[in-house]
Amino acid sequence: MADTATLRARNADFWTRTAPGWINQADRHDEIGRPLGAVALDRLRPQPGERVLDVGCGCGGTTAEIARAVAPLGSAIGLDLAEAMVATARTRFTTPDGAGPRFVAGDIETLDAVPGSPFDAVYSRMTLMLLADPIAGLTTIRRSMRPGGRLAATVFRDGRANPWLPSAMLGASAHLGPLPPLPIGDEPGPFAFADPARVTRLLTAAGLTDIAIHPHDVTLDAPDDPEAVTEWLIEIGPAGAAYRDAEPTTQGRARAGAARLLERFRTAGTGYRLPAGLWLITARSDRTSTP
Repeated sequence: MADTATLRARNADFWTRTAPGWINQADRHDEIGRPLGAVALDRLRPQPGERVLDVGCGCGGTTAEIARAVAPLGSAIGLDLAEAMVATARTRFTTPDGAGPRFVAGDIETLDAVPGSPFDAVYSRMTLMLLADPIAGLTTIRRSMRPGGRLAATVFRDGRANPWLPSAMLGASAHLGPLPPLPIGDEPGPFAFADPARVTRLLTAAGLTDIAIHPHDVTLDAPDDPEAVTEWLIEIGPAGAAYRDAEPTTQGRARAGAARLLERFRTAGTGYRLPAGLWLITARSDRTSTP
């Protein structure tokens, strides 16, 4: 396993190269991907007047949803490592009167505390598993919470619970150029938080309490449009940068390769049903601690 500095550098490069795909697919991912974080948002129950942090906000859709829940007197701040996605989030959701969500570009692992802290609650959809140093990131989250503040997050379980996840990459990769190195062991990646015992150890080491980890299964419903669905999954994944660099004919072959592997999740005339197995993670900061 690579050292933390190498993993951080790799993460920064990956998200710089991957961000354009997330930007291209922002509206589609807000719609189709919402079930990936809905259970955490339901458990968090942000209330009017609360201050809420969204860790790994991407292009801002989840932060905007939180901002609506805490309006008019509360605030929602979205934090993401990818500066391009944060800029897109500002364009999509910042309102002229400043009443909408705020967005900050930064690395949760290296900040002392997130601007705008302390927060009543912290939300994260499918991000904690991607941290190069999860204890450092979770410690910043804890420091950014008020005493007794609450955390709700989702991550993927293992590959068996998410059989569609590698299909777009594997189907496309044979037609594209070199891809970023795939994660090994506990390196940041979709299944880095597959072991709930490890997740508990990380949260405990970061000083969080009242930790609970529960399995939750959802289905992503996507339209019966193989071209659009495969492009969405390729663009937001590790093959995205190579896909965008490819010629149109090569891109077409990459989409066709992904579509073949995703066909078992498709019903012609109805669409795709992509089963996703998640962990719902909840925790609190110590009620006696200070930010």
